[in-house]
Amino acid sequence: MKKTFASLFASGTSPDRRNFLRSAGLGGLSLGLSLDGQHDREMEFITQKVSRDSKPSDLKITDMRVAILSGVPFSSPIIRIDTNQGLVGWGEVRDGASANYALMLKSRLLGKNPCNVEQIFKQIKQFGGHSRAAGGVCGVEMALWDLAGKAYNVPAYQLLGGKYRDYIRLYADTPESDTYEGFAENMKKRRDQGYTFLKMDFGIGMLADKPGMLVNANSWSVKRQWDDKEMGKLGNYANTKHPFTRIQVTKKGLDSLVEHVGRIREIVGYETPLSADHFGHFDVNTAIQIGKAMEPFRLAWLEDLVPWFYTDQWKQISDAIDTPTLTGEDIYLKEDFIKLIDAKAIDMIHPDLASSGGLLETKKIGDYAEEKGIPMAMHFAGSPICMMANIHCAAATENFVALEHHGVDVAGWEDIVTGMKPIVEKGFVRVPDKPGLGVELNEDVAKKFLKKGGTWFAPTDVWNTKDSADREWS
Repeated sequence: MKKTFASLFASGTSPDRRNFLRSAGLGGLSLGLSLDGQHDREMEFITQKVSRDSKPSDLKITDMRVAILSGVPFSSPIIRIDTNQGLVGWGEVRDGASANYALMLKSRLLGKNPCNVEQIFKQIKQFGGHSRAAGGVCGVEMALWDLAGKAYNVPAYQLLGGKYRDYIRLYADTPESDTYEGFAENMKKRRDQGYTFLKMDFGIGMLADKPGMLVNANSWSVKRQWDDKEMGKLGNYANTKHPFTRIQVTKKGLDSLVEHVGRIREIVGYETPLSADHFGHFDVNTAIQIGKAMEPFRLAWLEDLVPWFYTDQWKQISDAIDTPTLTGEDIYLKEDFIKLIDAKAIDMIHPDLASSGGLLETKKIGDYAEEKGIPMAMHFAGSPICMMANIHCAAATENFVALEHHGVDVAGWEDIVTGMKPIVEKGFVRVPDKPGLGVELNEDVAKKFLKKGGTWFAPTDVWNTKDSADREWS
């Protein structure tokens, strides 16, 4: 028999429930109470139009798609993870990496609860590798934190343990110029933009066309440090590890680098931290010579003088010079950072969150370094989606120093997302308090950056089926 409204209150219904039902609309009650005493179903029906962020325990991943943006400042595949409750999570594969690194993980994600971030990460991390090969795992991890934050209605940093700071300091690359006068103008521009931490590039590439500067350089394509398409007489310079080129810098070459950095230091002044990167491919001895030559200019750090995996060589360099040494933008997971830190091989670490393992793994890396007295700067060269992942991690990590911003001069960069305007204010980013990463993709603007010939979050059903056993043990 159908219960009446009066008989319900005459029964043992609790005061709290009575008060709730009394405040509810009678139209809903007349239907909800027809469920014949099934109180859970009644409450579900009555509250079906009540606004809620999510039912986190019931959240499931239903789809993953990608759209590849170009010129932000490089290529950046954006990940969209959909759920059964309408929540969408945004992530980003590292700049220059293939979207397939993420898509091949889709079959491992479907049907899973994205709020179980660490559990899913441990299941998929075997499919990541150093540098760009980590991009899929890290991009998915970003999107999972975005979803978890939205499900629980808290910012991502809160799920990482809370924040140490409200603002994140950025460091900006110094714009290049053919003349020192042009460089001075570019530096004025950076100051007007409010940046209080700068980075410059200098190295053997700028000496390659000048006589008497380098030894053994004529048969290498020294100016093509990143372009691996050109072969020289001795091999492919871009893909030859530093110790094996046998290129050396002469005294004349060192003097030229000293003059260059000295003039730049005069322009920048000594109040502003100035770091340096992109030196070229040479051995540990040359790295030490350059490091010693730079000591009068009190640079914030010398970055990636040799490949990160030469731990002993990094220790040689760090022990020999007074300028801080730094590496790490291509390291995947905490274990290889721990090797460098425990060996006292470097003075600072420099993870790229889109390669190092995502938000939680990067925080673990930073926390380990902090216990050993090592500061953490962060490398970044992507869209605002990835930047916001970095912002939350930096906020939650005590030993953070500064985050790179490689897209300062990309027109329309901040408009790629909504939810935060402006993103950068005088060289800092305010840590957002909105759920998840705190921003949403602005599709109208982002489509303007779509890679030529690319598709806009097209169906990816071909990646739905898992076709391999994943267990790493027997």
